[in-house]
Amino acid sequence: MAFHIMNSKIILRILGNLFLIEALLLIPSLGLAVYDNKPLVLRAILITMLILAVLAVVIRISIKKPEGTFYAREGFLLVALAWVLLSAFGALPFYLSGEIPHYVDAFFETVSGFTTTGSSILTNVEAMSRPLLYWRSFTHWLGGMGILVFMMAVMPNVGGSGDFFHLLRAESPGPSIEKLTPKTQRHSMILYSIYIVMTLLCLALLIIGGMPLFDSICTAFGTAGTGGFGIKADSMASYPPFCQGVVAVFMILFGVNFNIYFFLLMRRWKDAFFDEELRLYLGLIASSVIIITINVSHLFKNVFEAFHHVFFSVSSVMTTTGFATADFNQWPELSRAILLILMVFGASAGSTAGGIKVIRLLMMAKSTGREMQRMLHPRSVRSVRINNRPVGEQVLRGVNVYINCYLAILVVSFLIVSIDGFSLETNLSAVIACFNNIGPGLGMVGPAGNFAAFSPLSKIVLTFDMLLGRLEIFPLIIFFNLRSWNRVT
Repeated sequence: MAFHIMNSKIILRILGNLFLIEALLLIPSLGLAVYDNKPLVLRAILITMLILAVLAVVIRISIKKPEGTFYAREGFLLVALAWVLLSAFGALPFYLSGEIPHYVDAFFETVSGFTTTGSSILTNVEAMSRPLLYWRSFTHWLGGMGILVFMMAVMPNVGGSGDFFHLLRAESPGPSIEKLTPKTQRHSMILYSIYIVMTLLCLALLIIGGMPLFDSICTAFGTAGTGGFGIKADSMASYPPFCQGVVAVFMILFGVNFNIYFFLLMRRWKDAFFDEELRLYLGLIASSVIIITINVSHLFKNVFEAFHHVFFSVSSVMTTTGFATADFNQWPELSRAILLILMVFGASAGSTAGGIKVIRLLMMAKSTGREMQRMLHPRSVRSVRINNRPVGEQVLRGVNVYINCYLAILVVSFLIVSIDGFSLETNLSAVIACFNNIGPGLGMVGPAGNFAAFSPLSKIVLTFDMLLGRLEIFPLIIFFNLRSWNRVT
C-alpha cells in the first residue's frame, strides 16, 4: 500500500483564480471609498486587493499547467480551503480599517456574510462606512449560490468537467434527486442567470417602493443570498410595508430549489408544480403563518398587521435569512417554539438557504414509514420514492449520516459556548442560528441583539459552525482529517 501526496498543484491553481476574483470583486467598494472620501477604508481595501493579487500572480507563475487527476477528495478539500481563506482575506478590510478592531470579530462577520448567516457582532451597524456595508452585504450575494460555482460561471475554462463536478458536489448543499443538466459548466451559467435576474427584479421593486438606491442594493443582496445583513439598527422595520412585503416574497422565492425555475424555463410544468419538496416547503410556511398569526394577534392593532409581520418573520426564519420587522423574541412561547423549529428545518435543497433542508425531512419521514411497514410485513419490498422516482439507498444512508453528524456537532458546540455562562435559551439558539445559517436566535441573540458579548473561543466555534452549516459538514470534516491529505493506492 503506497501513499501519494494529493494533487496540490490543481488546488493551488484554482485558489489563485479565486484570489484574483476576490480582488476584482472589491473594486466597487474601492470606488465607493473614493466617492465617500474614506481614506482609512480606501487604504484597507487597497492593501487587501494587493495581497490577493500578489498571491494570485505568484501561484500563476509557479504553476504553469497543472497535470494529473482531480479526485472527489481534492474537491472537498479545495472547497473547505477556499471558503476559509476567502473569508480570512475578506475580513481584512474590516480589520485594517479599524471599523472592526479585533480580527476574530472581523472573521466572524465575514464568514457570516459568505455563509449567508447574517449573525453579527456589530453593536451599531449604522456607524459602519458605506464601502464596508456594501462589501458586507455583497458577501451574502456571492456566497448564496456558492463561491466556486461563481468562479466556474465567470471563468468557464478554469478546469475540466471532472474538476467542476467534484467542486459542485462539495459546495452545493443538500441531496439532489434530479440534476439540471449533465453539462455542468452550462449548469452554473443557467443557475447564475436565474439568480441575477431574480436579484435585479427584487432590486427594481425595492426602488419602486421608495427605498434609497444604496439601501435597495444591500437589501437585494441580503435577500437573494438569504443572508439578512441589515444596514439599519432595526433591520427592515423602518422601511415601507411595500418594501417589507417585497423582501418577504423574494425570501420565499430564493428558498425554492432552483431546479424548479429551470423546469419552468423548460415548460416542464408538472415537474415544477407537483414537486413534493416544494409543496411541503410552502405548506410549512402557510401553516406556520396561520398558527402564529392567531397566537400573536393580540399584540398588534389588527389581524392584518399581525399577518404582515408574522408572514415576514416566518419567511425570514424558514429561509434562514434573518431580516426582521418585529422582535419575535417578545412573542408568546408557542410562536417562538414554532420559529425555533423552522430555524432547524430550513428551506429547500438547491436554494440559497440553510438549515437541514425540507427534502431531508421528507426523506426521513418516508424512510420511517417504510421501516414501520417492514415491521408489519417483513417480506415486503418497498422503496422510498420522491416525485415518483425511487431514492437510492446510498442517498438515504447519506441523510442518516448527515443527521448523526449534525446532532453531534450541535451538542459539542452548545457545550463549548455554554462556558460563557449565558442563558440556556441564548446559548442553544446561538448555536442553532449559526449552524443553520439563520442569523438571529432567541434571548440575547434575538432580532434586537447581537453576538458581541460572546468570548473569542465561542465566536471561533460559532464561526466554524457557520462554515459547517453552509458546506453541509463533510468538506470541513474531510479537511481537518489528516488522512484526507494523502491518497492511498
